[in-house]
Amino acid sequence: MVKSTVKSRAEQQFAASQKKDKQVLKEREKAREEQAAKTAKLRALRLAKEAEDKAAAEQAAAKKPAPKKKKASNLPQTHRRQS
Repeated sequence: MVKSTVKSRAEQQFAASQKKDKQVLKEREKAREEQAAKTAKLRALRLAKEAEDKAAAEQAAAKKPAPKKKKASNLPQTHRRQS
């Protein structure tokens, strides 16, 4: 009779331990999924901002007049400044 009580108690403790382990695994998985969702959201926001910035830069470049060509110097080439 004592053996069955000890065995029963051990089984209960084991079952409780297994249940706790499953709960911890569920919590870890939930935290991992939340982190993945947060990362995906931030990535989408970053990509949208980069696309918007690129479009704005292209639009600004299109509005900017073409650079003027420098007039050739009348000095002989040996007297021109080296740049």
